[in-house]
Amino acid sequence: MRIRKVGVIGAGTMGAGIAALAASAGVPVVLLDVPAKDGDPSAPAKKGLERQLKARPAAFMDTDRAGLVRTGNTRDDLPLLADCDLVIEAIIEQLEPKKELYGRLEKVLGRDAIVASNTSGIPMKQLVEGRSDGFRRRFLGLHFFNPPRYLHLLEIIRAPETSDETLTVAREFSERVFGKGTILARDVPGFVANRLGVYGMVLALRMLDEFDLTIDEVDAITGPALGRAKSATFRTADLTGLDVLNHVASELTRATGEDFALPDWVQKLIAQGRLGEKSGAGFYRKQGKEIQTLDRKTLEYGPQQKVDSKELKALAKLPVAERIARVRDLPGTYGDFARLYLLRLSHFVLERTPQVAFDIPSVDRAMEWGYAWEAGPFKQMDMLGLDFLREGFRKQGLAEPALLASAGKGFYAENGASVLQVDGKRASVAPVNGAISLESLSARGRVLEQNDESRLVDLGDGVACFEFRSKMNTLGAGVLDGLRRALDRVGRDGLTGLVIGNEDPRTFTAGADLAMVGALVQKKDWKTLERAIADFQGFSMALRDSPFPVVAAPFGLTLGGGCEFSLHADAIQAHAELYMGLVEVGVGLLPGGGGTKELLFRFTGELAPYEEADPFEGVKRAFKLIAMGTTSTSALEARKLGFLRDRDAISMNRDLLIADAKRRVIALAPGYVAPPRRTITATGNDGLGNLKYAAWAMRQAGQITDYEVTLAGEIAYVLTGGDGPPRPVTEQDILDLERDAFLRLLGTRQTQERMEHMLKTGKPLRN
Repeated sequence: MRIRKVGVIGAGTMGAGIAALAASAGVPVVLLDVPAKDGDPSAPAKKGLERQLKARPAAFMDTDRAGLVRTGNTRDDLPLLADCDLVIEAIIEQLEPKKELYGRLEKVLGRDAIVASNTSGIPMKQLVEGRSDGFRRRFLGLHFFNPPRYLHLLEIIRAPETSDETLTVAREFSERVFGKGTILARDVPGFVANRLGVYGMVLALRMLDEFDLTIDEVDAITGPALGRAKSATFRTADLTGLDVLNHVASELTRATGEDFALPDWVQKLIAQGRLGEKSGAGFYRKQGKEIQTLDRKTLEYGPQQKVDSKELKALAKLPVAERIARVRDLPGTYGDFARLYLLRLSHFVLERTPQVAFDIPSVDRAMEWGYAWEAGPFKQMDMLGLDFLREGFRKQGLAEPALLASAGKGFYAENGASVLQVDGKRASVAPVNGAISLESLSARGRVLEQNDESRLVDLGDGVACFEFRSKMNTLGAGVLDGLRRALDRVGRDGLTGLVIGNEDPRTFTAGADLAMVGALVQKKDWKTLERAIADFQGFSMALRDSPFPVVAAPFGLTLGGGCEFSLHADAIQAHAELYMGLVEVGVGLLPGGGGTKELLFRFTGELAPYEEADPFEGVKRAFKLIAMGTTSTSALEARKLGFLRDRDAISMNRDLLIADAKRRVIALAPGYVAPPRRTITATGNDGLGNLKYAAWAMRQAGQITDYEVTLAGEIAYVLTGGDGPPRPVTEQDILDLERDAFLRLLGTRQTQERMEHMLKTGKPLRN
């Protein structure tokens, strides 16, 4: 069956967030909540939707998609669910209200409709008590993590009678349309991620007292130093809400008999209404621009203290595998804390995994996708070394868990291709359904070309993938040399085509290597700079001119040169979370790798079929994007802005992006002919004067600086074809103007100051 329409019952944070995600994916949604006691009975659902429209970070990928959500209430509007193919319940976390709702749903839903609960821990077998056989076969748990748009994990929990078809349909829809990374969890309290993750948070809270450390110190240890998110322990708790954390911990204690209780001083904070970010104060609070940290002994706030530890700073710069291994020898109290924390958490994970999960990779994926760990707990145990764990457990008086006793030298083997099973045997690691792993292919010898900063990987079926592998995937000399070799190799070997993509968790590419450019500027090596800019433009055009299809697969940060390369590909297969922009004005430049040219030709070309169209409209649109350094907040917005065209596609699931891009290459390949070079009519002096006037007006209004007027003038000069009357110009004409303007700006003191400031601070300077 196909899921064409989704119902969500419960318009709280989770329910309304799930509705926003579904609508962002283009699926019509019915969102219901309990009726209001007074006034509009559907007010609670409408307010839930309004909160999502105002949410930060944004819940909708495009606020226009909110029009796909129809609101109502559970008293009058349950019949609106009659044509929904999937109904997700996200109401109060109590058994009886859920069971009562299911009884009412059973009377109105279609015979094939799937019903799912977003419960965070109530067993499925209890939820379906009293329901018909058909309902029980079509029921399962779909446990989303908050916020639903951004956290990749979705735990799927099978009820005792859930049919294989229900499970398959729900899982495929969740992966493809919701874009989730799914794992199957056992029907036990807390499932996988919360059972293990909440224990890890409670453990850190308790060890704060044990080691007499500050909140700032524990967050410094339990953040990136241990392969966790920057929000670490206490900032994560503030974002979650201390009351929510306490509720989950209390329920786990009640349901499992294990001790998840938060320390007394945390309970006092909750009683005082200091619940974290939503109440304005928790473990941290913001006073104006200052971040203050709680003193757990006095429950007063003071200035946040930067933890000055050379050892922790050194750890943060290492790859995660080296980082975790170095913890074994980390000196001082911080080292003692980190080792004991990892030992205790590892022991808990080893003991609980057979109870909560069907396999070890699901545990790792649960913590990576749901809690933003760089590597899951079993991968981290391998990084620490299993003999280190055995010795550590012995010293702590902890028995060796059965999984550890069966693991030998590691839980994973054969470069991660095989893994220990919960029954003590070994098996191949099941890949994410439909995904292509570049790391896995590389480990199997499928690398065609490589250097220190890039790699060309054979994806099969004649398609290769060029992968950036530099810091922040910046486009320096190594990447550009690798791209040249990649284009030569694909052409020489007669391959079907090329994907440009990588598996970095956050950054497709931060753009050109600014440090390299800055070094040449300091040397005043203008000839080398001019040649480098011409080469960069040449690479952009080579992507367009190649005799085979090129598909870019951008995601996350796709800035500057990465945006330019994507714009010149035959097609873009973008991940839904796409933060794409030509942001060169932030360092006092204009896009110099063909981006200025490409937006001009793209936007002017869109108007070409209409004789009455004013070509200046296309120029103005490109000018606004470039001069403002506009960056999309999603792939849907990137399409509105013009970075994506109608023929470009969007993948909701990051895991499937490379595979989707490969399919696009194969689809474009039959009879492929490279697109011809284009000619347009430049607006000349008339357009230039209009744009300069617009920049002057912005300066008069105090919106931009004097130097930003200069920047705007250079951008305008290129986009209008330079001085002179309206006239035909080629792509090469505009590329030449773009390159000259780029070099002129590099020679100014203000641009050099902006570049230096960005390299030192990571933030733009407005001089």
